[in-house]
Amino acid sequence: MSDVLLRAYTPLLLWTGLGLVLFRFLPLALPHLLGRGLYWVGIPVEIFALARQTDFSSLIWLAPLWTGISLLIGMGLAFLSLQKLRSNSAEAGSLSHTGQDATPQPLLVLYPNQPARQGSFVLCSMLGNTGFIGLAIATVLISDVHLGWAVFYAITQNLLGTYGLGVFLSSYFGRSPDTNHWWLQLRDVLSVPSLWAFIAGLLSRPVTLPLDLESNLKAAIWIVIPLAFLLTGMRLSQLQGFKSLQSALMPALLKVWVLPLIVGLITTLTGLTGEPRLVLVLMSGMPTAFATLILAEEYDLDRELASSSIALSTILLLPLIPLWLTLFN
Repeated sequence: MSDVLLRAYTPLLLWTGLGLVLFRFLPLALPHLLGRGLYWVGIPVEIFALARQTDFSSLIWLAPLWTGISLLIGMGLAFLSLQKLRSNSAEAGSLSHTGQDATPQPLLVLYPNQPARQGSFVLCSMLGNTGFIGLAIATVLISDVHLGWAVFYAITQNLLGTYGLGVFLSSYFGRSPDTNHWWLQLRDVLSVPSLWAFIAGLLSRPVTLPLDLESNLKAAIWIVIPLAFLLTGMRLSQLQGFKSLQSALMPALLKVWVLPLIVGLITTLTGLTGEPRLVLVLMSGMPTAFATLILAEEYDLDRELASSSIALSTILLLPLIPLWLTLFN
């Protein structure tokens, strides 16, 4: 187990730490420019390369289905949590107006009624790091026979989750109410560069590209990952101490503890067992995706909450992997 975590976390800690150190010597605008560059160029190139290299001939349809279910459960948990906080806020306000003592509600301060913060809260609770950390861990814990489940889960979440539903929600929470229309969210989803990169990658599979170009596409994947880690480190360097991590506690727990536990229970009740069930639990319980920070940069959501949730959920993952192996393997 220690070897698995070491291989998965070495590049994460190395490049994120480098971002933490370098940020103080770099222009303040660089993280925003890097985030937009990853959104419009880096991630699309990575998805184009994966679409060309991945074998879809033996598609395991259950993996994409459960990916969609996990995304909806995560989104539902986030909205229910925000609704509960608003209800508590209204109750506390009513008690204060009547002169009664109200129990302090520290979470109400951490999650004010701000669309930018609420948008990041929802994204952090539902989108997991399945492409980087997820696949790195799955390749060691899961046999080759069932590894396709993890690959299809990661690709489906990228397309339907991060750059589908994630973009829709980011566009919704990132716009002012008077300019918010459903067709704007639909337009933003259809204009996502990663979506068209995936389509182009699929359509170009029969085409033989020059050897140098094909090699460069494969190499680009290993450039995008460190850049995403660097961006995370830069944003982590801007966190305001304990308060930032405190605000990320709820979405981080929803993402790496509550969501995989629910997925594990539902899959067990539906008769799914063994490694396929373990794959779904592990992938649904991956820490908050780095893409949430990229979406926060693009749609002007709460960058601090996104960075904090990435950091805290990554730390919380460490003791949970042995738990999922014990319960669902």
